[in-house]
Amino acid sequence: MAGPRLPVPRLAGVSQEQFMQQLYPQRKPLVLEGIDLGECTSKWTVDYLSQVGGRKEVKIHVAAVAQMDFIRFFCVYFRTLPFDKLIQRAAEEKHKEFFISEDEKYYLRSLGEDPRKDVADIRKQFPLLEGDIKFPKFFKDEQFFSSVFRLSSAGLQLWTHYDVMDNVLIQVTGKKRVVLFSPRDAQYLYLSGTKSEVLNIDNPDLDKYPLFSKARRYECSLKAGDVLFIPALWFHNVISEEFGVGVNVFWRHLPSECYDKTDTYGNKDPTAASRAAQILDRALKTLAELPEEYRDFYARRMVLHIQDKAYSKNFE
Repeated sequence: MAGPRLPVPRLAGVSQEQFMQQLYPQRKPLVLEGIDLGECTSKWTVDYLSQVGGRKEVKIHVAAVAQMDFIRFFCVYFRTLPFDKLIQRAAEEKHKEFFISEDEKYYLRSLGEDPRKDVADIRKQFPLLEGDIKFPKFFKDEQFFSSVFRLSSAGLQLWTHYDVMDNVLIQVTGKKRVVLFSPRDAQYLYLSGTKSEVLNIDNPDLDKYPLFSKARRYECSLKAGDVLFIPALWFHNVISEEFGVGVNVFWRHLPSECYDKTDTYGNKDPTAASRAAQILDRALKTLAELPEEYRDFYARRMVLHIQDKAYSKNFE
């Protein structure tokens, strides 16, 4: 089991002014209820989405097991389906038509027209859905980065990861459970890039991942109409308790020059962080020229120096 379980606060009737002036600066996850999202929560049924989305081909992930592993790509396959067929399959518990097995799971994360150059934007990829949904006004128009349409089979669990931009997860239909971990607990999550190696966060292998038990766990349940604010760098793990669709809206809260211009997913580290990591790699290669005793000693001094110069004392 992970460390302490803490509920993500839920607030209803929060105004734009209250969010921006009082809540947003706290840099903590928050579930907002009663936000005006338009007609999407009532209109986006299986039949409606199938009709509006039509036969447009979409790239999807197909998982043979509920826990998707994007580090080792274990039992995760990439396939293409017409959008209407995907909707029908993802809403089923058992499939008459399938790629791997009759109980396989489906996951769609919408992409730009050319994923190497274009960001996801529901208004471009699914223009007939644009009029149904309203984005929360938590950012200026020029800060907008992407709006990602997501669809998941019931029971599907996405890997624990972080994003480098603030975003809101709009739960349009269905239910999700979201578990979040503070950026301050990164050292307990066994990271590989932006992702945690710990897939089963509810019953982790503590022999393999002993430090995971120290991670503080923030948890919430999302129902249709709920909006979860996920600050940048907060790790999150999502389980779809029911078939459902959602939309993530990402925005740039740092100056635009801080971000990697080639990033179309919103998950590449800021350019300064990438440069620092490259410098650290060079420093470690230099340390490798020393005997083990000296290498160990000076590496520990480097860690202490980083803690003294770079660790913040302003966060919990």
